[in-house]
Amino acid sequence: MVFTSKYEIYIMSRNSKTSIITSPTGKRRYASADLTPIPEDPNDIFIITTSVERLDQLAQNFYGNSSAWWIIALANNIGKGTIYVKADVRLRIPSKSSIKDIL
Repeated sequence: MVFTSKYEIYIMSRNSKTSIITSPTGKRRYASADLTPIPEDPNDIFIITTSVERLDQLAQNFYGNSSAWWIIALANNIGKGTIYVKADVRLRIPSKSSIKDIL
């Protein structure tokens, strides 16, 4: 499914569980996705940030895909609102084998 807005194009997988909500005024939006926690795997990588890091840059470094930032956020219970992580924070980077069905 392709959703086009004035500014961006979103390409949704046909397996996406995200539903569209229509407000009483007729405006449509995507509902928040209900994501399943990512279980720990023996091959997960643990890092401690030494400076402020961005989740999208970490995802690019570990997965080769900056749009996979939300996987790191989900694995570390980082809520909505920021892609920045402070210094001296321990992060779990899920292994590629544990997220192969997600990516």
